[in-house]
Amino acid sequence: MPTEDELKRAYKAFKKRLKLARLDDASGLSPGTKTSKISGITPPNGFTPEVWEELAKQGKLKREGHGIYSMGNEV
Repeated sequence: MPTEDELKRAYKAFKKRLKLARLDDASGLSPGTKTSKISGITPPNGFTPEVWEELAKQGKLKREGHGIYSMGNEV
């Protein structure tokens, strides 16, 4: 069972990685506004699969399949 601190660090790392992936996707050289279509990513390395499963169980992340997670329904 992952510790509360480990879950917080993993969740923060996931949000940062997702934000960077979306920024990278939206940073095109074409004129006009471009929005990212990325909704899920593979979780960052450095945390065990149990951490991601626990975050999904808590509703903070959502399993998309094939090792991809997206943000959950947390408000």
